[in-house]
Amino acid sequence: MSKGTKQRTAAKRIVEQQKAADKRRTVTLWTTVAVVGVLLIAGLIGWGVLAGQRSDTSNAAVPPGTVDNGTAFAVGDGPVTIDVYEDFMCPICHEFENQSGATLTQLVNAKKVTVRYHPIAILDDKSNGTKYSTRAAGAVAAAAEEGKFRQYHQVLFDNQPTEGSNGLDNAKLIELGKSAGLGDKFAAAVTDGKYSGWATNVTAESSKRGVTGTPTVLVNGKRLSNPTPQAITSAVG
Repeated sequence: MSKGTKQRTAAKRIVEQQKAADKRRTVTLWTTVAVVGVLLIAGLIGWGVLAGQRSDTSNAAVPPGTVDNGTAFAVGDGPVTIDVYEDFMCPICHEFENQSGATLTQLVNAKKVTVRYHPIAILDDKSNGTKYSTRAAGAVAAAAEEGKFRQYHQVLFDNQPTEGSNGLDNAKLIELGKSAGLGDKFAAAVTDGKYSGWATNVTAESSKRGVTGTPTVLVNGKRLSNPTPQAITSAVG
């Protein structure tokens, strides 16, 4: 092969290598643009969903008479504060109410404690899509608006549905309200889901506070690992 031929061959090879490199850069560039585009779209969709969720509850009605930044209903006016986080579908909450409810009432009547009940909805996924925990929390809020919190609170636990069931429908919640002396205003609030957004906000706030399960009981801000009547009395004493 002559020298000139070798040079032309080498030059051709260089040109082909440059073309291949340019092609790779073009493919890489458009691939990067596509990936960035997908991520941007995903980000916008995610932001839109989040914004939608926030807008659903940002203007949620807050029941009158709530305490602790609108997250709880207070019973009693004693110097020691007991916070109770509960879900109306939680069977252990029912057990707690059966075991310790009378003790809490005695301490309230003795003017030793203020009990702040936080109805939260962490078991919505245990009611086959009916969101019973949220609806029950909203219903007790509607009862509280008419001064019937304690009565309806007790009625809900006395008629607690099994975890994993559909829960009680709104018609049943309204029927139970009638047994607690609640009427049309309460029925309308339950039907319209007036306080469902509030229940969602209270649940989110409880999560920020480190509440991961129910019942969660705190005495003057200190969590009780085993909130038996004796443990509560001792912590208050």
